[in-house]
Amino acid sequence: MIGALITELDSQAEQEVIADAVRRSAPRPSYQQKLAWALESNPALLTGNGHLAPHRAILRLIDLLHEAGVTGIVRPSCPGCHRVVRIDKPLNGQRVCRTCISHSRIEECSGCGARREPATHDDQGRPLCPNCLVNDPANLETCINCGRLKVVSTRTPDGPLCSSCPSLPTATCSICSEEKPCGTSRTTGQPWCPHCQRRSAPCSACGRVTAVVSGTLNQPLCADCTTPEVWHTCPTCNDPDYPHPGQCARCLINRRLNELLGPPSDALHPGLEALLHNIATTEHPTTARRWLNKPPVSLVLSDLAAGRRALTHEALDALPDSPPLAHFRQVLVGVGALPERDEYMVRLERFLTGLLTSQPDPEQRKILHRYAIWHLVRRLRRRSNGRLLTPQQFMSARQRTHAAVALLNWLTAHLTRETCRQADLDRWLTDDSATYRQTAGHLTRWAHTRKLTTVHVPAIRWNGPTQPLDDEHRWNVARRLLHDDTLKPEDRLAVLLLLLYAQRPSAIGRLTIEDVEVGAQEVRLHLGDAPVQLPEPVAALVHAVVANRKGHATIGALTPSPWLFPGGQPGRPISTSQLTQRLNQLGIRPNQARSTALFQLATEIPAAILARTLGIHTDVVVAWQRLSAGDWATYAAEVSHRTSPQQQPVHEQGAKS
Repeated sequence: MIGALITELDSQAEQEVIADAVRRSAPRPSYQQKLAWALESNPALLTGNGHLAPHRAILRLIDLLHEAGVTGIVRPSCPGCHRVVRIDKPLNGQRVCRTCISHSRIEECSGCGARREPATHDDQGRPLCPNCLVNDPANLETCINCGRLKVVSTRTPDGPLCSSCPSLPTATCSICSEEKPCGTSRTTGQPWCPHCQRRSAPCSACGRVTAVVSGTLNQPLCADCTTPEVWHTCPTCNDPDYPHPGQCARCLINRRLNELLGPPSDALHPGLEALLHNIATTEHPTTARRWLNKPPVSLVLSDLAAGRRALTHEALDALPDSPPLAHFRQVLVGVGALPERDEYMVRLERFLTGLLTSQPDPEQRKILHRYAIWHLVRRLRRRSNGRLLTPQQFMSARQRTHAAVALLNWLTAHLTRETCRQADLDRWLTDDSATYRQTAGHLTRWAHTRKLTTVHVPAIRWNGPTQPLDDEHRWNVARRLLHDDTLKPEDRLAVLLLLLYAQRPSAIGRLTIEDVEVGAQEVRLHLGDAPVQLPEPVAALVHAVVANRKGHATIGALTPSPWLFPGGQPGRPISTSQLTQRLNQLGIRPNQARSTALFQLATEIPAAILARTLGIHTDVVVAWQRLSAGDWATYAAEVSHRTSPQQQPVHEQGAKS
């Protein structure tokens, strides 16, 4: 029966091929019978409706017949995302792909607040995302090489290894004298096996029972009794602060620099000389050497030193984009080898140039050019006012451009811009296969304003926060962070700026030292046009953060950093995503916390003062005041009708007294 159905679609199909596909998709006779019954009742399963298959074997049969070249067989697309991929997961009576299943299971992680498919649930039934599950302290183990508590990357017969530690080389342990995989002791610089790293015994010198650091099995020595004079000096530089077998970390990084840049000479580019000096004198040479060993960094650095590639932004733009290359570029900017430029604006212009070039329709390319270049980019330049573009601005412009392309492609395939009516646009907005439906409304409103079309998608009006606002919880968290010295000062300050002054994480991350005014008796912070006088102990926190601020950049970082919250890239502030993640780890949901703070502030402070003080647009503050029923529009009228005591009649003043 199955063979007859397939032969109707392709008369040239061989019966042996069909029989082999049936056997491979349904090995048991009972499965084959169910397969035949399903295809007999709905033959369209083979021609595109496979997402309605009651059995997974039907989808396997379709894939095998399609691979065998049987014509008429159509691989089904996922009803959720409309991609032709493997669909074998049941959802609402249909077969969908794994991605759509994942999207249907999205929950807010109880650990970090990210909305993802949970990997598991904790003891209280709360969802946990994969990142929080992996980094949970209960799932961390001690690395046998570095001794740190980290996520296990490799398991060996001797114990777990973290991702930073390679497989242990085989050597003779300096304590037990056995030939086995050994790490390197940070104290003695000698190899020792994982078993000896965990060994405790009475010290042969002082008699205390403690961890064995050196000596032998018969005469073990503790850390206090270990004599460093035998091995503490480096044979190259005699630096006692960096013990290492053969050479210290400082010598090893200098040797690596000589391999990549060559020996110091006058022919080396001045920018590379500055980079060489910065790396050679870095505070963390081990981290710098690990960074130099990354292929994207080492290859580009050697090409720059040999003159095979010019030390310019344009030469680096010709390389494939990658995070290590972006960090390397920022390091070159940090040491002065390259001039500062707006990287996100350059990426946006490069993206738009490639997108416009790929458009085959000249009319569509013309509209996209007007919209993307003369509207989106021009507005971004005007709003940034000389400041660097943020990642959120870049992603928003890119998403709106993709939405414009999606809408214009649909118009080209079905209608034209002149013949499109509002009913046609409404039909596209309700089509499940359409993408970027709400984002594309920005293009229609832009085109409607410029008389290019008569249709448009109305903007979605904001009607207030969707999450519950708990002002009491906000103040409880603020009181705790004001006095909790166990947390980092920069984390406490960031949360307090969010809870007390309704600052977004993006605005907090872009604060600089120039925004802080430290006087003899007070500390002021510029969040908007007018500075805010900070009360204690917030002012003390600002003092501590300003004095001890330090980013995670090891190479190329400016000292001191101009940012109040330095980031991981040299000369850059902390990213919004990284700051949001740190806030989530403290149990803070930035959007909900800011809405609660802004709701309360809008009921207490007039809109003009609140906008000037916190750097928030006046229209936004007015909307929040109306929402919170704290409309101050009648306040000015009430004050203007009041009369001063000097203007009142004498008998009225006497009556009041």
